[in-house]
Amino acid sequence: MEYKITGDILQTVDMTLNAGERVYCESGALAWMSDNVKMETKAKGGIMKSIGRAFTGESFFLVDYFVEDGKGMISFAAEYPGKTIPFELKDGQSVIAQKDAFLVADNSVKMEVFFQKKLGAGIFGGEGFLLQKFTGPGNVFASVGGEIVSFNLQAGQRLKVNPGFVAAFEPTVQFDIQTVKGIKNILFGGEGLFLATVSGPGRVWLQTMPIRHLANKINEFIPTKGGGQSKGGSGLSLGAGGLNFKL
Repeated sequence: MEYKITGDILQTVDMTLNAGERVYCESGALAWMSDNVKMETKAKGGIMKSIGRAFTGESFFLVDYFVEDGKGMISFAAEYPGKTIPFELKDGQSVIAQKDAFLVADNSVKMEVFFQKKLGAGIFGGEGFLLQKFTGPGNVFASVGGEIVSFNLQAGQRLKVNPGFVAAFEPTVQFDIQTVKGIKNILFGGEGLFLATVSGPGRVWLQTMPIRHLANKINEFIPTKGGGQSKGGSGLSLGAGGLNFKL
């Protein structure tokens, strides 16, 4: 399978499939395809794995695409502005991504639910307890918001990250949270009560515009029933995906 990523902030993954090659995606990810590409919708991996995928924000059913003869062209598009990360995984190599990041993958790539075991990271880490884990061999493509910044962390090296900005990381990376120090920082710093921490060794991919941040910003300008806008005052946040108290 050959591919290229086209576009800037509204990208597509353009693939050329040979006979016998298959890729799968979530329902609705298809943009366009040549006439000889065939599709097959199924609950990939069985009922229980399909239910697990649904809890991570993906569709219950996945769609296989393939060609029986010759070559076929097919393109996939993300649901919101941002970038597409291509992971070229070797046999047994894995990557963990935020829920709802999956776009498309080779049929040889295994997708499963990854459970965030640390209580604090699950509640206040920005992505909840359920993440997505992909294991090779094969190519998998993940969609994230905004631009992509990656760091290859050495053993013991740690980054503090605004919750929700962590898009993906290798299994060797430790993901946790820590409390912001200083009452003024918590109340008026704008970053909430917690920060996520990622510790090496391993690579981590960060996104510059989490979709929740974009949705919250748009929501500020949606008219309310009273005729005004829904933009509120200052508030105390317990992290992306956590609790918010308006003052």
